[in-house]
Amino acid sequence: MTPESPAELQPSESGRRHRLSLLWWVFATNGAVLVVAFLLLAVTPITISADVSLDELALLLGGLAAMLGLDLVLLRGVLSPFFKLTELMSSVDPDQPGRRVSVADRRTAEGTALAEAFNAMLDRLETARREAARSALAAQEAERVRVARELHDDIGQTLTAVTIRAERAAAGDSALASRELVRVAEAVRQSLDDVRRIARELRPEALDDLGLFNALVALCSRVDTQGGPRVRRKLQDKLPGLGSDVELVIYRVIQESLTNALRHADADTVTVYLTADADTVTVTIADDGKGIPPQAQPGTAGIAGMRERALLVGGRLSIESQANEGTEVR
Repeated sequence: MTPESPAELQPSESGRRHRLSLLWWVFATNGAVLVVAFLLLAVTPITISADVSLDELALLLGGLAAMLGLDLVLLRGVLSPFFKLTELMSSVDPDQPGRRVSVADRRTAEGTALAEAFNAMLDRLETARREAARSALAAQEAERVRVARELHDDIGQTLTAVTIRAERAAAGDSALASRELVRVAEAVRQSLDDVRRIARELRPEALDDLGLFNALVALCSRVDTQGGPRVRRKLQDKLPGLGSDVELVIYRVIQESLTNALRHADADTVTVYLTADADTVTVTIADDGKGIPPQAQPGTAGIAGMRERALLVGGRLSIESQANEGTEVR
């Protein structure tokens, strides 16, 4: 089937009102079979005695089979739109968008409603998929831009300074060379710290080496020492077995929330809660800051990224924020 035009997908209200419901179509079909049987009994010289003979029994069975066959043919015609819709539902491929079922030839109100609902569902799924792909690409590009900027601004400038000092030490007074070499060593050490920080932000190695609990302890401790809000943690130490993808989502959501609190919340304290049972894991990051501006809530890239990460592992993300009362990410 090929994509239908908008005119085919949107039948008129008058046409929709004139369509019979499936109940009346089935009733009319069975009624037609019964009328045919009645006419045959009325106009044909068929008699059935009290003691049914074999010839009469064969005649009755033949008539019953003929009526059932006629009823099957008529009902198959009435229900054929549902068979086609079922076939289309089974053959829909997410990699081939645009396929729709036509509602222009639906003879029943239920068939029309079902076809329209199915088309609307496909529209929503394709739109959501496009938006998710667009957001994923935008997030990847934003991350690449951030890494490139840090490599250029931090490490690039540091290595340039190292090169200049090394050349100066080589060409200058030997008495000053040792002092320049010490500065070179300090600059290289700073560059190594920057490289480790960037690598840690790209992939938290502590999550692989130490596990989720210890990785979160290290994350909270590191943020707590950066001169922003105090970070308190209330983490359940004995966690059920979680997949690596779930652990990564939990870590990233907490990391993004702490980063937002550090940069934007103007908070005194941020508390990280982590509880789990056999079925669910609940993460809560609450601060006492100024809250999220209303205009920033719907479209903030960080919020959208956290929500998409949660959806990828079957989770839900909610954010509650009040002006001057703080923000809670759950």
